[in-house]
Amino acid sequence: MKFCSLYSGSSGNCLFVSHGDTRLLVDAGLSGKKIEQGLMSIDELPAQIDGILITHEHRDHIHGAGVLSRRYDLPIYANAATWEAMAPDIGKIAGHNIRMFVTGVPFAIGDLGVDTFGISHDAADPVGFTFDSGAHTVGIATDTGIVSPEIAQALAGRDLVVLESNHDAGMLETGPYPYALKHRIASKLGHLSNDTAGEMAVDLAESGVKQIVLAHLSHENNLPILAYQTTQNFFKQAGISEKDTRVAVARRHERSSVFDLG
Repeated sequence: MKFCSLYSGSSGNCLFVSHGDTRLLVDAGLSGKKIEQGLMSIDELPAQIDGILITHEHRDHIHGAGVLSRRYDLPIYANAATWEAMAPDIGKIAGHNIRMFVTGVPFAIGDLGVDTFGISHDAADPVGFTFDSGAHTVGIATDTGIVSPEIAQALAGRDLVVLESNHDAGMLETGPYPYALKHRIASKLGHLSNDTAGEMAVDLAESGVKQIVLAHLSHENNLPILAYQTTQNFFKQAGISEKDTRVAVARRHERSSVFDLG
């Protein structure tokens, strides 16, 4: 089972998960060309993608989904509320490529089991994902203002977890954003701060998670080293070492390492 963050941030998100002959994208929030380039950088062909799974309808998660679906005849998976919300923005999709799931009801795509869980964001019906190869599991939760018990339970014990670490609270407070936007970001329907991500990372490490990828960092209100160091500070306080749980930071314009879980 393999994972790679192709792009991550408020300018566009696209994650790659594969196992056996199954290759999936979680979100497609950049141009079709950029996503094609990202896939080719890890020696994957866009035409071999088995599905695009959508967390929610915001532009930085769906921008290239329609283009890729039409260009390569790819199915798009989303729940009903997200389909309704994003339909005007992704263009015409062939009927056989419109795939709907019910949040919380597991399903399979090829060699991967897929499950979904609700997250807390200002979208129609946003979700996180878990993927199960039978031997290894990956959990993904970005764009959430809080870590609910449902989110914590869904991510606990995974081999690899993608966790939002969007902003430094101090940088957000003193930064250039208008008050209304600052309030939205910091609200329960906004994005996780570095401190909240650090607290959650401790819980994940203690549950047995071996690799955490901090994701969806703000360009204006965060720095990769700050997100990383905040989580490491929480680890130090909890007595968790890098040997126990490794931490990486997903970048905005460059892919992560390809994590091979076996």
